Amino acid sequence: MTINGKVAIVGVGMSRFGRHLPDSQLALGAHALRAALDDAGLDRGDIDGLSLHMGWPLGADYDRIAEVYGLEVGYVHQSWTHGRFVTGALQHAAMAIATGMASVVACVTAISFTRERHILGGPGDHEGMREQGATHGENPVFGLTSPAAGAAFAMQRYMALHRVTGAQLAAVPVALRAHAALNPQALMKKPLTVDQHQASRLIVDPLRLYDCSLITDGAAVVLLTAADRARDLKRKPVHIAGMQGIRSGRSEFIFAPPNLGINQQPTARTAPPERDLAAYRMAGVARSDIQGFYTYDAFSPLVLFALERFGFCGPGEAAEFVQGGRIGPGGALPVNTSGGLLSEAHVCGWNSICEMVRQLRGEAGPRQIPGAALLQWGTCWGDSVILRS
Repeated sequence: MTINGKVAIVGVGMSRFGRHLPDSQLALGAHALRAALDDAGLDRGDIDGLSLHMGWPLGADYDRIAEVYGLEVGYVHQSWTHGRFVTGALQHAAMAIATGMASVVACVTAISFTRERHILGGPGDHEGMREQGATHGENPVFGLTSPAAGAAFAMQRYMALHRVTGAQLAAVPVALRAHAALNPQALMKKPLTVDQHQASRLIVDPLRLYDCSLITDGAAVVLLTAADRARDLKRKPVHIAGMQGIRSGRSEFIFAPPNLGINQQPTARTAPPERDLAAYRMAGVARSDIQGFYTYDAFSPLVLFALERFGFCGPGEAAEFVQGGRIGPGGALPVNTSGGLLSEAHVCGWNSICEMVRQLRGEAGPRQIPGAALLQWGTCWGDSVILRS
């Protein structure tokens, strides 16, 4: 069984991005849905499936979405608003189509973080105070009561083990800001330097201001259908070539590479095991065929950890790997070419999925990867989707 060649993305749409926008989450999602339908040349009556990456307490649930947007659906998947579930939402949509449970599925996320900041950590964050850990890995038993704490905890250990410096980590936000400068929709376009990064205030040591994602409002919608139907629609289809699911177990911590030694993780770090290369096998491609890499960059270290997870470099080597503009515009492996969560907007990673589609359709303008035909989304917690033109 394989998904390769069976399902395609046929439309993408986004609302405007900003801070303290007057539009509600439902209104932002409606703008993105209309844009996606126009992009695909479809009508809302064509949608018979929903895969939501939102819901309580950060947004409306599936029934409200269907009611307000005038949809009649026979398939629903709903997950929490967290970057871990970007891939899952996309995969559920693809599997529903491949198994005949739906013919057109809309993946929807709509975010109003500037209205819901109490959900993200600090006083009033009931999720973050759950004893057995909340959706971002928070666990007050270990002093981890905000999303940034987990990433900082992992990065501290990584820096100590591999003698990495904060100046090396700065290469990640600097590169993504350079991508954002080429993106009219990005909120942060002003060039960023290593010195500016190092002079910015600490948020949670060693993470500085520019290592943490933007807090913004916005929405994105991605439409999927069967590959044979996709050929007759308005835009060039982008096919799902391979995918693999999220990893979990004692070797894992969501904000760290495997076996770094956080919580119950072992400490013997090795090259990626075969199970973490499943997406390449399903797609019938090699890692070296990937022309651009996209990941959930809520915090700069997650980019390093994801690059190591999929073997673009060895354990402890990512901080050196990203130097010299390698992941920036024109680099050997461009990463998050729209600017990502660090510089474009925080739309839970869906802005990067939309960007991958634009790249594979050759519509990315000055930030276009020449001849883009094979791109990968993958996170440090092990899930991945490979898209091809």
